Amino acid sequence: MLVWGSFIGLIIIFLALDLGVFHKHEHVIKTKEASIWTAVWVTVALSFSGVIYWLFSNNIIDNPTGLTPNDAVLKYITGYLIELSLSVDNVFVIAVIFSAFKIPAIYQHRVLFWGILGAIVFRAIMIVFGVALITKFDWIIYVFGVFLLYTAFKMLKSDNSEFDPKKSFVFKRLKKIYPITATINGHDFFVKRMGVTAATPLFVALVIIELTDILFALDSIPAILAITADPFIVFSSNILAILGLRSMYFLISRMLEKFRYINYSLVVILAFVGLKMLFSHHIEIPEWVSLTVISVSLVGGIIFSLLITEEKGK
Repeated sequence: MLVWGSFIGLIIIFLALDLGVFHKHEHVIKTKEASIWTAVWVTVALSFSGVIYWLFSNNIIDNPTGLTPNDAVLKYITGYLIELSLSVDNVFVIAVIFSAFKIPAIYQHRVLFWGILGAIVFRAIMIVFGVALITKFDWIIYVFGVFLLYTAFKMLKSDNSEFDPKKSFVFKRLKKIYPITATINGHDFFVKRMGVTAATPLFVALVIIELTDILFALDSIPAILAITADPFIVFSSNILAILGLRSMYFLISRMLEKFRYINYSLVVILAFVGLKMLFSHHIEIPEWVSLTVISVSLVGGIIFSLLITEEKGK
């Protein structure tokens, strides 16, 4: 519990520094700043693999799945890369939501900060239940495997441009249960006028981002559980990837046109992890193979996106 408490405390410190010090004054985050912060978060996450090795080599943390220190590090990095790659798809949806509700660039970091804070809480709950299910019921891994294959198929056939936040079920329900104003009042989530408190577009965007992240977690958490059922590795790799999502959004949201083929990378990753789950009791796939497939898929998607022009793609 001391290790878990220390890790959660570290995350709280990171978040407090982020909002209270580094982004105390709201400003539009430029590409250079986003690049620096993305590099910082990736460095922090990869450096944490050293902490994982230390914890497992000295038996400081529970090791319910009997991992060696080297295996623990490999599984942590693989889980982190899976969550990071699946977060790319989340970036596309966040960009659509901000565009639909006309959220000014200067307030987008604030919305994402509170959105990711909520995401950490919801994902922690989902990870606890997911690990408990896999630990107690071996057959649940087949359910997760089929679900991931179905998600990969849906992603292959879908088009992100079809998503309209203003026509979503969440937005329609929110309008019925709480007054909503189209006016943006600084960074406020609520505004009071003529005695009526109404939610601003910032709050509406926050709610929809929060709920869509839960939907994305339904894919990413089973995908990490295919790599390991160790709760600390699943939790730490997932949360550290989520913490870097804000800077990643500001870095690649301006380059969405260039990453046209990244969705195919995600399809390959989800399909591979789904198949790995289905055959987990019959074939043992080494961790380096998983790491290679994920890395090659991501790099391949980026290279194809950069090399193939839109005209050639058509």
